[in-house]
Amino acid sequence: MSSIATTMPAARGRSTMKRNRNWMGLIQGAITYLLLSIAAFVSVFPFFWMVVGSTNTSREIVTGKVTFGDALQNNIGKFFDQIDVWRVFFNSLVIATLGTIATLIVCSLAGYAFEIFRSRIRERIFATLLLMLSIPFAALMVPLFVMTARFGMINTYQAVILPTVAWIFMIFYFRQATKAFPSELRDAARMDGLKEWQIFRSVYFPVMRSTYAAAAIIAFMHHWNNYLWPLIVLQTSDMLTVTLVVSSLAAGYTPDFGVIMVAAIFATLPTLVIFFVLQRLFVQGLLGSVK
Repeated sequence: MSSIATTMPAARGRSTMKRNRNWMGLIQGAITYLLLSIAAFVSVFPFFWMVVGSTNTSREIVTGKVTFGDALQNNIGKFFDQIDVWRVFFNSLVIATLGTIATLIVCSLAGYAFEIFRSRIRERIFATLLLMLSIPFAALMVPLFVMTARFGMINTYQAVILPTVAWIFMIFYFRQATKAFPSELRDAARMDGLKEWQIFRSVYFPVMRSTYAAAAIIAFMHHWNNYLWPLIVLQTSDMLTVTLVVSSLAAGYTPDFGVIMVAAIFATLPTLVIFFVLQRLFVQGLLGSVK
């Protein structure tokens, strides 16, 4: 009887501690979901505001209206009347697509070479490249413009694309991703008699497709949203890109914010489509997964 009497309070104590731990777990989970909900709201609200603003007049947007209006059709009509939309989107699409393809080719080759081929000065060259990241673009604009003018490429697609192809950040990204590339595959391919460019094309590229997908999204957004350099080298209205058009709409004395919101939506849609199409591979590429 005495042993049973001493066991019952201990059991009650363990049960109380278990309930307390359950309550603490529920409270922690509730706080976590609350913070995540707040972060999600803060992240999504600008896009929501943009969509809502496109349906309202400029005056309603200025007064802070956050409900849908009936001015969407009118805003879209003004946007198409003021801007040669299809020409602008064609310019941006050509620059972003060609720039992305060229960036992936050049930077993946450079990243692969920096990781695979060993030499005494390899790390010094790579460290010099990383050091160049600290140089602001404003310090490079004048020499870049002079070089572009001497080659006769002002107001052309090449003038926008070529200076951004060898992107140091992307070279660093591909080199870090190549560290996860199985050396056994490369050695087996060499034993089969494949040359290095064949290994890169037939082995490295298929295995690293998730890395390429993540890099494609980042590079496409970089080229699509590029503003400062196109502003300098593109000098006629028929060569304008989406970012330049959105900026020009907001630069007037009396900007029509409804039209600006419509332009912002049109400018955002291609990057959203690219991201959602490659979303799964994008996450795998950022995590460095190699299958």
